[in-house]
Amino acid sequence: MKILITGASGLVGSYIAKRFFALGEIHALKRPQSDDSLLQDKRVKWIEGDINDYQSLEAAFEGMDMIIHVAGLVSYLDKDKKALMDVNLIGTANVVNVMLQKNIKKLIHISSVAALGRTPEAFTVTESQKWTESPLNSPYAISKYLGELEVWRAAQEGLDVIVVYPSVVLGRITDDRTSTKIYDYVLKENSYYPAGIINYVDVRDVAEAVAQCYIKETWGMRYIINAGSIPYKQFFEKLGKAFGKKPPTKPISNGMLKIVLAASWLGRLLGLSKIPISPQSAKLAQLKFSMSNERIKKELNFEFKTLEETISWAKENES
Repeated sequence: MKILITGASGLVGSYIAKRFFALGEIHALKRPQSDDSLLQDKRVKWIEGDINDYQSLEAAFEGMDMIIHVAGLVSYLDKDKKALMDVNLIGTANVVNVMLQKNIKKLIHISSVAALGRTPEAFTVTESQKWTESPLNSPYAISKYLGELEVWRAAQEGLDVIVVYPSVVLGRITDDRTSTKIYDYVLKENSYYPAGIINYVDVRDVAEAVAQCYIKETWGMRYIINAGSIPYKQFFEKLGKAFGKKPPTKPISNGMLKIVLAASWLGRLLGLSKIPISPQSAKLAQLKFSMSNERIKKELNFEFKTLEETISWAKENES
């Protein structure tokens, strides 16, 4: 079985690649400028290409039996609206179109819980939730939703498809990727915490869940991959205790959002902060949405690692 993984140099893609070594011959797509330090393994056959370069995909997909599509852009900034559509929509369309052209039948698409949408009425999100237009849906969420529509369109044209929706993915501190920057907030002993809920999952569980979907041949299915939901306050307290740092103690009120956003903007301008925050993402952090993991637990008998297990592992080899 020849398996090609897009986005294999990223956090999620690299862990999926490691899990799939036992399941097939791993080929990995990367752009020339990509940092592949998370996947330094001689078993990986790297191929240079880009999901927005159709011809490079044609060459990379030649002879493959399955594609795991992980590559995507995550941003909550208005200036990245076009880039989000280019990568998450057009890039995904390119992937499925080349698969159809090359008669590659099997696709596992790594989406995001954001693609399921948000509405003011539904605070427990499941796989069966219908997408509705809402001011709570960010440009990122819209781009992931539209990209997923391309996947299901390709399924109607003959692809075997599995779609998974990870929540906030937690890796190791030393993985040093954007998705692990949430640890920095506590390590730097910031004072304020959002009033909302964080949905989280261990990156190792994401990789295992994808592997179990493949092994158990759950083609045509969709699964939320979310270990749990917890208020940011408690989440930061657990991190603070584990890291020996003082956790945030002051709640961010809705009236404080403008001040927080202004401080974030100034911090980025001065090079003091690398974590981009938009008005929309700040507002979302104030809300209490919970992502249901009932389907994957019931249908695949899947068990998630506890937050304490993940945090303990995350700080191993911390420099």
